[in-house]
Amino acid sequence: MLNNPSNLMFLMTMISGTVISISSSSWLGMWMGLEMNLLSFIPLISKNKTPYETESAMKYFLIQAMASVVFLIAVLFNEMVDFSFNNHAPYLISSALLMKMGAAPFHFWFPGVMEGIDWMNCFILMTWQKIAPFILISYKMMNNMLIMVIFLSTFIGSVGGLNQNSTRKIMAYSSIGHLGWMLSAMLISNNMWLMYFIIYSLLNMAMIYLFHSQSMNQLSQSYFIKNSPLVKFSMMVSMLSLGGLPPFLGFLPKWLVIQGLSIQHSFFMLMFMVMMTLLTLYFYMRVMFSSFMFLSQEFKWNSNKFSTELVSLSMMLSIIGIPITTWLMVY
Repeated sequence: MLNNPSNLMFLMTMISGTVISISSSSWLGMWMGLEMNLLSFIPLISKNKTPYETESAMKYFLIQAMASVVFLIAVLFNEMVDFSFNNHAPYLISSALLMKMGAAPFHFWFPGVMEGIDWMNCFILMTWQKIAPFILISYKMMNNMLIMVIFLSTFIGSVGGLNQNSTRKIMAYSSIGHLGWMLSAMLISNNMWLMYFIIYSLLNMAMIYLFHSQSMNQLSQSYFIKNSPLVKFSMMVSMLSLGGLPPFLGFLPKWLVIQGLSIQHSFFMLMFMVMMTLLTLYFYMRVMFSSFMFLSQEFKWNSNKFSTELVSLSMMLSIIGIPITTWLMVY
């Protein structure tokens, strides 16, 4: 991506758009930053000019443009004093931002866009593109609306991934599920959300590196990884960590969110979210255990064409959660 000057320019303007949004003191300035971010990401999506990328770029543009129009209308209503619609403007602002980040029930575009773009753009879409909407939504915390979105996102993120064979769609539904957890972390505190988001981004990066290095587009391809058992083991550990299985690193932010929600006595929401996470872990483990059954058929000699050190590093990223969670349990 960085070897092309135009891609580098679009990447810089995309980052600048997010920075303008989160540092602006007016809603119109935030809208301008979101538009700048959107119009910079479109060329990055369609840089190879394949039909799939063009379709994803069109879907992304239409949904984001629709959300931007709703956001702008809501901001204009919000600025009007003594207007009967003024009380409903925060709900419109929140809806537009939730549509931009792909949270349920505005999630329908997200797996379709993910399916047509390359892994680097998938990573940007799942992490960087969510920063500005998350921070802007924290300015207008409509708790009753967000609780409904949390329920829907965790449910759809878990159930939607059950019947998928595409790795991109599984990562998309995983992202929708994590959105629910991140919104609940934001209900507790902004620092909690920031910690969850950073850990989620690191685990996402490890998972996407493994998929990219093995050119894995379908889960069935995991049966035919002949390079090394280390790759399969790293993939399994990273998946279980992303799903939030203790004592891996992915469990740490979920544990802190569970503690925060327990203090707030949100026990029903907490029980629902944990049950949906178990459903996510089920389909991760079903896939990875099946692929491990094929280990006996692998070649005894290795023809590695990728960096084993980076694969080990992606696995170590998840395993580092074991001493941290153990230390937290002791103290």
